Amino acid sequence: MSATPRVSIAFCTQCRWLLRAGWMAQELLSTFGTELGEVALVPGTGGVFKVEVDGTLVWERERDGGFPDAAELKRRVRDVIAPEKSLGHSEKKSTAPEA
Repeated sequence: MSATPRVSIAFCTQCRWLLRAGWMAQELLSTFGTELGEVALVPGTGGVFKVEVDGTLVWERERDGGFPDAAELKRRVRDVIAPEKSLGHSEKKSTAPEA
């Protein structure tokens, strides 16, 4: 993993998903700041919406069944770039009883 990971968000221009991609980029930059080296918006066609971190696919619209909510995308990106990082209130609460 590089010192400053690159996130790419590929989105369909035909579907007009630029605003959604831009919002996801803003959410990631707000959460991770300088822990990320770059967040790139990559225009595409054919219904594409996928998010990669240094080439590792973390979300793909067809594979994962639609679009991620911001909290889920942040968790998946965090798991790749900084698994030890707490996301605070964005973190899912465990439903398992504590031992």
